[in-house]
Amino acid sequence: MVNQTHLTPDDAFSSENLCTLDVCPLSWTMYTYLPSLPANIVFVVLFSLIGVAHGYLGYRWKSWGFMGGMIAGCAAEILGYAGRIMLHSNPFSYEGFLIQIVCLTFAPVFYTASIYITLSKTIEFLDPSLSRIRPKFFYWFFIPFDLLCLILQALGGAMSATGDDSHPGVDISMAGLVLQVIVLVLFVIVFSDYMYRYWKSGHAAHFTWRVKTFFVGLTSAVILLLIRCTYRVAELKDGYDGELFKEEVPFIILEGVCIVLVAIALCFGHPGILIKPTTIEGRTSSSSKREKGLYPAGVSDSN
Repeated sequence: MVNQTHLTPDDAFSSENLCTLDVCPLSWTMYTYLPSLPANIVFVVLFSLIGVAHGYLGYRWKSWGFMGGMIAGCAAEILGYAGRIMLHSNPFSYEGFLIQIVCLTFAPVFYTASIYITLSKTIEFLDPSLSRIRPKFFYWFFIPFDLLCLILQALGGAMSATGDDSHPGVDISMAGLVLQVIVLVLFVIVFSDYMYRYWKSGHAAHFTWRVKTFFVGLTSAVILLLIRCTYRVAELKDGYDGELFKEEVPFIILEGVCIVLVAIALCFGHPGILIKPTTIEGRTSSSSKREKGLYPAGVSDSN
């Protein structure tokens, strides 16, 4: 049995959980602060509610792929914030730190997967002939890179928490986050190019509130994800010893609040809002376009 009167900072973080606040100072913890219990409970509740909402929307609009990514992301967020609740009870909890660092790092990857699925469906629905690239190619390009981001971030988080030296794991997580930013930027470029071509074709002039709501939701989600990923790259730039890593307020705002808003925005940027179940298999006639919300009542398809 370890003599707790002779513990050092090196003993503070280990799978043996030798330290507690009764015998070790808070400054020895990984974060050097006690995670906020109210904030983390709120995030657990919010992601639970949002997950249920996406389950309902996915069932209603039969968008199983999109729904799967959103529910998986919400589940990972719930687990991550449960880990932070464990850290509030014992900031030296090895299990709590491991759960939250892994789950909260890779959870947004599931949201980006849902967004990439939406890109292909949107182009296929609006007008695939205007795309420089075949819509199905986006599955084969963006989804594998998204999977790679997931693997790197999960592996890096696990390695940084279980190894004697956290730096290799942090570097791997950083690589996954940077790759996620690069792929998101590529997505923005490709989708913006398509929407510009669609706008030039004259079709966008007929967009109704339904279509506009979809694009506002999707655009907001992408911007918020870029902000969050940029923050996480900056946070991990100096590893677990960096000043930003040990600040809770930026984490709550730029990680927690940002991702809550992403998940909410994707309720509005949901492919079901653009593509109703009656037309989800493909494009149909101009009367069906009006049904989809591309043409307001009384406006004919002159193209």
